[in-house]
Amino acid sequence: MTSHLMENYAAPVVTFVKGNGTVLIDSEGNEYLDFLCGLSVTSLGHNRPEVTKAIQEQAATLSHVSNLFDHPQRQAVASLINDLLVDAGGRSGKVFFCNSGAEANECALKLARKARPGKHVVLTTLNSFHGRTLATLAATGQPEKQMVFAPMPEGFEHIAFGDLQAMEERLSVGDVAAVLVEVIQAEGGVNTPPIGYLPGLQEACRKVDALFMIDEVQTGLGRTGQWFGFQDENLAPDVVTLAKALGNGIPVGACWALDGVAAAFKPGDHGSTFGGQPLALAAAKATLETMIDLDAPALAHEASEQLRAGLLDLPGVTGVRGRGLILGAELNADIAKEVTQEALAAGVVVNAVRPNVIRCMPPLTVSADEIHEALRRLHAAMTKVHEQAGGE
Repeated sequence: MTSHLMENYAAPVVTFVKGNGTVLIDSEGNEYLDFLCGLSVTSLGHNRPEVTKAIQEQAATLSHVSNLFDHPQRQAVASLINDLLVDAGGRSGKVFFCNSGAEANECALKLARKARPGKHVVLTTLNSFHGRTLATLAATGQPEKQMVFAPMPEGFEHIAFGDLQAMEERLSVGDVAAVLVEVIQAEGGVNTPPIGYLPGLQEACRKVDALFMIDEVQTGLGRTGQWFGFQDENLAPDVVTLAKALGNGIPVGACWALDGVAAAFKPGDHGSTFGGQPLALAAAKATLETMIDLDAPALAHEASEQLRAGLLDLPGVTGVRGRGLILGAELNADIAKEVTQEALAAGVVVNAVRPNVIRCMPPLTVSADEIHEALRRLHAAMTKVHEQAGGE
């Protein structure tokens, strides 16, 4: 059969047709344990009843109006997000809705330039990932992803993740509008910075009146064992970007900014046709309310201990990176791709974020039995890859 899809993704080896909780089912009826969550998206698991019901009810009443008009879900979801961020960082703000993490970061980048007139540089970190629009790709600290699209938009500079002194020196020049940083570099290899780096970076931004912006697209909404990853070091960011888990599978993103920063945007400065439409925000409202009812961060924190310990016991694993339920298993050889392929064949979905790092991000609702079974399958997959490598 001829495909009419652009070839920007590798050819899929499995076609999934159904999901329930942590389980995915393919077109042949085979079951898999989903320890990737569509890249940190389905944090409540597949086909979560509260979210499904909300989508069905909203689709039957009103699926879309433009942002020229209001609808009840906008204020409700904005308030839920702001309340969580007030509890986490102690400051109130305002929300812009969009459709993805890249768009949330795009909003943050435009807001930084508008809120800090006369300054245009945004500092990010090497190995970061902020999206695939031209601006967010320019912000992404992975030159190999940029080369074929050069030249990149100007105004972005990348500094080593964890190098506070280098950040302080660059900030002192005086032309930096903002620093955009992840608390854990998810796509970059599940990298965590040294303790004290992020608080020091926040202080350095304050000294020169640069915005301190945190990309929580993958880490936000319970995944790290806190509502937001920045809570581990008691940070108070000026801007926070969210997406992924916000709609539990329905495309929705959000850029939250401190009141005084958000005020830089005036009508007409920024927009999105589908951003904040009723169907997406019905899913987001149900997702957030369910997460709050379940205490999603506590679930992630509890499950993390079992998963981390189990990963450390797997053959060839030399360490585990990350926090909560965003964990990266470090391997003793560059065989992550082969292990993920064997793991898929064994019925567990994970992915390789570096040649020697496998990422695990199960639903926050994953059970102890599901973790145990996934670890058993990963053990078999790793054993097989090591045996094949030893026989070559």
